[in-house]
Amino acid sequence: MRPLLERYAPPLYGTIILPRTGDAATAEDILRDTMATAVEKIGRFTWQGKSIYPWLRQIAINKVYDLHRQSKRSRRLADAMAQELPQESDPESHADAQLIAAEDQRQNRARITVALEGLNERYRVAIELRLIDELPRDECARRLGITVGTFDVLLFRAVRAFRKRFGARAPEEAV
Repeated sequence: MRPLLERYAPPLYGTIILPRTGDAATAEDILRDTMATAVEKIGRFTWQGKSIYPWLRQIAINKVYDLHRQSKRSRRLADAMAQELPQESDPESHADAQLIAAEDQRQNRARITVALEGLNERYRVAIELRLIDELPRDECARRLGITVGTFDVLLFRAVRAFRKRFGARAPEEAV
């Protein structure tokens, strides 16, 4: 499978995925998901005397459509929530809301810092490189001295560990 995937990854990325997403990081993620799905579902592929490319292309297009559907749902939810919020015209209440929002932001940053500090060093570095510094996956992998595939697994596990730590509030916060 590897030679086939390596052969078709560049055209899928450059002609199918990237033009439809417009974002290199998102396109890389979709390409990775496309290839993972292809490996997972290769048993369903039926040879019809053609290349495997049309099958891979359809998987990639479906992944792009899934992304667009998900982002539309997220925008609709955000718009609905914004409409539900009361529109304050009182400048004093607006200032109060800003103070409350600033305090919430400070508390969340503190929680994030505590959660990151509780992770093992490799997990923390992986999250910082990819999600905070927003470096490309290959650069993150290079800095950690690992392959891109290994970095993907490391980041997945790091985010899962972070979510577990971030979601676990201190007993006094749980009230």
